[in-house]
Amino acid sequence: MSELNSVIMAIESSCDETACAIIKDGHEICANVVSTQIKIHEKFGGVVPEVASRKHLEYIDIVIEEALEESGYTFEDLDAIAVTMGPGLIGALLVGLSTAKGLSYAINKPLIGVHHIEGHIYANFLAHQDITLPCICLVVSGGHTNIVKISEHGSYEILGQTVDDAAGEAYDKVARAIGLGYPGGPKIDKLAKEGDSKAIAFPRAKLDQPLNFSFSGLKSAVLNYLNQAEMKQETVNRADVAASFQESVVDVLCDHTMQAMEETGITTLLLAGGVSANSRLREKISECCEQNGYKLYYPPLSLCTDNAAMIGAAAAYKFARNEFSGHDLNAVAQLPFSDYVKMMS
Repeated sequence: MSELNSVIMAIESSCDETACAIIKDGHEICANVVSTQIKIHEKFGGVVPEVASRKHLEYIDIVIEEALEESGYTFEDLDAIAVTMGPGLIGALLVGLSTAKGLSYAINKPLIGVHHIEGHIYANFLAHQDITLPCICLVVSGGHTNIVKISEHGSYEILGQTVDDAAGEAYDKVARAIGLGYPGGPKIDKLAKEGDSKAIAFPRAKLDQPLNFSFSGLKSAVLNYLNQAEMKQETVNRADVAASFQESVVDVLCDHTMQAMEETGITTLLLAGGVSANSRLREKISECCEQNGYKLYYPPLSLCTDNAAMIGAAAAYKFARNEFSGHDLNAVAQLPFSDYVKMMS
């Protein structure tokens, strides 16, 4: 691969964060501006797509101007414009993509489309410059749960994936069921610290393909537990539910990931995605890696949630490989990482 030598503006608008970053040489964050809509959507119990799109339109120019001002760069200094092209909310994606296309065309600089999950993976390379390949990456987010083998930059193999709900999706649904609201992941993580993780024996799904995940049964088990308690007029300890549910998720994530490490013989592990901010997951997977002599990397909390810096980092490696997108690039709402890997191979 060519040496990373670029200044890239990146735009991220796949869900409820409007973000713009400027990344130099694939690892230096010159600016990372994020406008979040969490407070707006909190009262609805989740993200409202139409509201999200309108807010992106309202803030997209503002975050771009702030990123330029913070970095000290001008449009003329940029080498490329990067943007999340999917997956995500289609209206939200189109705001960022249309803006990126317009900028690319106006300043005559290449356009680079980036898969949202590829961005999450590269948050690690943005934060840590000593990562060696090959490595395994556990990607855990609201819409994705994957175990990915990375042989070299841009070369991915899906070793395991969810067959139904993603881990983050299960967190959100269980949080709603026990009255915690949105966003569910951080609220369950916080409440679980007050509970007993062994209080309730929630299931750990085992599938025919041992590295795949399934969280729909666990979600149903929690709902059934709550329904039965209501019918019996029993008091539910929400902290115990949160802790027991979380322990089930974390156990499965760690067990499958350690199995992938053992089967491949790879000793470097990356943790990526919004759920990688979960304190119990970080704690347990750190213990597992220490016991097995594996090297573990994960991004700082500021780079776990959606941001444009991670998109810029992924784009820097694409820039070095001369992987550019045409101005006919379209947003794709439903694009599993496994499908994206097939497209790129």
